[in-house]
Formats: sequence, structure tokens, C-alpha cells
Amino acid sequence: MNAGARPAGGAIEAGANPFSLRAVLALVVFGALVFLALLWMIATGTGMGSTNDGGEHVEGRGLNGYAALASLLERRGHMVRRSRNEGAFQKNGLLVLTPPLFTSPDAVDKAIAAHRSWGPTLLVLPKWMAVPAKPAQVPGAKPGWVVIGGALSPAWGNDVPALGNLDLKVEKVPASKAGWVGFGRAGRLPDRRGVQTLSSGRIVPIVRDGRGQALAGYLDDGSAFADLSAAAGREPEHENETDYWPVVVVAEPDLLDNFGMADKDRALAALSLVRAATGGEALPIVFDMTLNGHARSANLLTLAFTPPFLAATLCLLLAALAAGWRAFLRFGPARRPDRAIAFGKRALVANSAGLIRRAKRLHLLGGPYADRARERIVQALALPREADPGRTDAAIDKALAARATGAISFSETTARLRKARAPHDLIRAALDLHALERTLIR
Repeated sequence: MNAGARPAGGAIEAGANPFSLRAVLALVVFGALVFLALLWMIATGTGMGSTNDGGEHVEGRGLNGYAALASLLERRGHMVRRSRNEGAFQKNGLLVLTPPLFTSPDAVDKAIAAHRSWGPTLLVLPKWMAVPAKPAQVPGAKPGWVVIGGALSPAWGNDVPALGNLDLKVEKVPASKAGWVGFGRAGRLPDRRGVQTLSSGRIVPIVRDGRGQALAGYLDDGSAFADLSAAAGREPEHENETDYWPVVVVAEPDLLDNFGMADKDRALAALSLVRAATGGEALPIVFDMTLNGHARSANLLTLAFTPPFLAATLCLLLAALAAGWRAFLRFGPARRPDRAIAFGKRALVANSAGLIRRAKRLHLLGGPYADRARERIVQALALPREADPGRTDAAIDKALAARATGAISFSETTARLRKARAPHDLIRAALDLHALERTLIR
């Protein structure tokens, strides 16, 4: 085969790379992206099961959920986050709490108390008893849809220490009274079979029903914004009379839930309520999901993708990208490895010598080398081959004395070679024997 010719049949040459540089780069980049996506999914909980379970929370898409409100706020330019960790209680912004019917009043009180120094709180009370909708009951039902059975005031409504006795009531009202008034707007509630009101002296009404009962209000402790006071028809209070932010309580969830967002006037009133709760400031809005059973504890991966640790994570990723790219840039062609056993007699001898040296058996070469030298000299001098070794050595010594007067005898040189143990002594004796052999043979 000519040098440089391609092997027959399109076979790949031994030691050649079967993949091109682009293919290897694509595989590495794809694997890195998939690995990063896996880390991100573990950290954020994405793909770990749907939270659209028919509950009264921000991910709920049934009548009792609040996904429509969150979407509306996002479309209006608000920064909306869904929180599954109690750490959000101590972060700036409007905290929206949507606890279910059966929850602990201490958990609600803890959330309100933890956030009052960080931002306003909007507590939406539940009332609907709902079950998941089945396609047999509701044609075209989608995941997360619910069927409303009845209305019931939460048992914990009067046991939250931060709010006191709210005196909640759920009543069926006449069609003429099933309305709401607030923020300069008015409308009708989506379902008059169960209208929930509150009658607490600590809550100042800002939205009322057709009978004048409070549907929503704020905690009267001197922390209300001027917008809240104006909505209640009061003189504007001084800003920040206390060290706490205001707490707004919505007794009638149909003012804010998906059921209520089906009406334009109720949706606009919901925006006005959020604006009043934040004092008109562009605060982040955080919907809590921990009270609804979707809490998730923080882990190292979560922290890695959360400021301020996100900056360090990005730096590490960029460093890894630079190192990987540098690995693809070689300084010249790849060095092909040498054969373990080279071709030719010289290579065979070199391999054998290397094996003997590694085995540390050089001292065993003296005797065989002396015997082989004797055989060559016997053949060159035509001496008897079957003679006794002692007589043969004496004959060689006599022949050497005749040719080189005063030279060291053959028997002495071979004896020194056989006794040598150190590599240096062995090589010197072998060189002397080689010189003696050349003297006799030439």
C-alpha cells in the first residue's frame, strides 16, 4: 500500500479519531445543557408534578383558584412570584395569602406577623367547598377544574390573634342584595347562594355588599395607607404611623378568585384593591403557596440559582465554558502513541533488555554471555566442540598468549563476568570479553 493511502473498504486507520471536532463539540454542549437543565429543574421544582390540583391558590385554575388574578397583575406590569418557601414572608413586597378552609390559625398568624415589617399583606379568606370536576359531570373538563358544592366559613377565621374575632358569616342573599360596592365601582357577585361577610370592629370596610355588610377591609391599627383610608371614605391617615405595613382582609373570595375574574368590573376592582394595599407603589407581589400544602424547603441547588449566589454560579459556568473551549484548541496535531512492541530485531532486543532491566535480573546474563562467547571462539579457532570446558578454556588461554603477550586470560575474564552483580561491573567485564574475542577471531 502506498504511503498515505486510505485503507481498503473505508476502514478507519488505527489511532484515528472516529468523530469530527464539530460532532464532539455538539455532544459536549448538548450534555452540558441537559445537565444544567436538570439542576435547574431540581432547584425550582419544575417538572416535579403539577400544582394545578383544584386548590384555592395561585396555581389553581378552577373557580376557587387565583391563577387569573396573577395573570392579570403580570399583564399590568407587576412583578408576580409564586412562593413555596416561608422565606418569602421576610422579603419586600405585597404578600398574598390564600389559605384553605382547613388550616391552622397559628400558621396564618405566623405568616402575617413575619411579613408586617417587610410589606403589606393581603389575606383572602376561603369559603367554597369544591371537588375536582370529572368529564362525566362537566363535559370538556380540564385538569384543575372543580365543581362547587357549598359555602362554609373557615373555622380558623375567628382564631387568628393578629386579626381578632372577624365574626364571619356565609348567607344566601336575595338577588337584589347580591352586589358589591367599592373603589367607585359596583357590580354583582357571581353566586348569591353563599356570600361571606365580616363584622369585626377592628376591620374598616372598603368593599360592601348590597346590604352594607363588609366584604373586604383593612386592619384598623394606624398602619393604613391614604389610599385605603380614601377607599373606606375616611380622612387620609398619616403615612406609617406604626412600624408595620397594613393588612387587608378579603372575606368574599369571589372578588378576587377565578370565579370573580370572569367579570370586567370585578377584575378592575381587584386591581384597585391591590393598588390601595400597596399604597400605589410598584412593589413585587408574592402569592404564598405554603399554607396550601405546596411548601418546599430550600436546598443548595435552590440557593445556587437565587441571588446573590446566582452571580457566583454564573461565574463558575463561564469558567467551565472557557476551560472546555480551551480543551478543544490543540497545539498542533495529536501525538500518536508508540507501539507497545516495535517491529524488527533491534526493537525485539530492546524490548527484551527492557524487560530484564525492569525485572532486575541483569546479574543472570553474565554466565550465558560467557558461554556464547566460548562457542564463537571455539568455532573460530577450530577447537573440539565436545571437549571439557576447563580444557577448552586452557586452549583459548594458550592461543591468546601466543597472539597478545601480557593480555588477561580468557578464563580470568569469564570468571569475572560470571561473578559480576552490579550493572557497572557486568558491563565492564562484558566489554573486556568482547575485546578479547576480537583479538582471537581477527
